[in-house]
Amino acid sequence: MTREIRRVFTQLGYLTLSGPEVEYDRYNFTLVNMPPGHPSRDTQDTFYIDDSRLLRTQTSPVQIRAMVALGAPLRVIVPGKVFRRDNDPTHSPVFHQVEGLLVDEGVTAGDLKGTLEFFARSIFGAERAIRLRPHNFSFTEPSLELDVSCMVCGGSGCRLCKHSGWIEVLGSGMVHPDVLRNGGVDPERYTGFAFGFGIERAAQLAYGIDDVRILYENDVRLVGQG
Repeated sequence: MTREIRRVFTQLGYLTLSGPEVEYDRYNFTLVNMPPGHPSRDTQDTFYIDDSRLLRTQTSPVQIRAMVALGAPLRVIVPGKVFRRDNDPTHSPVFHQVEGLLVDEGVTAGDLKGTLEFFARSIFGAERAIRLRPHNFSFTEPSLELDVSCMVCGGSGCRLCKHSGWIEVLGSGMVHPDVLRNGGVDPERYTGFAFGFGIERAAQLAYGIDDVRILYENDVRLVGQG
């Protein structure tokens, strides 16, 4: 799935980057607009190493690292491991995300919509309908969530989509001006968008996997399908 996602975004001119899995609190939270006291910093969700370092909870800190290192314009995706205190049929304490970031002059929410449409139909099928819903993320303004029509029922309603006909896939939005400034980019000249999603979740939806844990348990019946 990671290779397929990279293939899709390479077609759109995105460079693939990586970043440290042991990250500074400053990059993981503060510079992407999550100040002290933000709920995402809770020790119930985050593996802290000490007062300033942690196992990254998202690939978003590479947004800042990429802007500082490469400047603008910029078009990157960042696939990699992230760590959170979760363990159930749909969550793992170690999983994989892809962060996407595009910064340039004149970038609009229309560019974001077109990019997400191309991604969703490339991964989940050309027949997929999509919709964008307003949401609230600290590092984007405005913020949007992407839903796709259910792969099982086609939108008529079933157990997988909780009878809504839609499945939430990813979060996205226009990069907050403060985040651009924190990356050394002038928000008066440049705008951008960002998006992020779980690779395991994409695989579950694309391949009909109902328990994320089987991706890690080395069941020979699954491994043998490769």
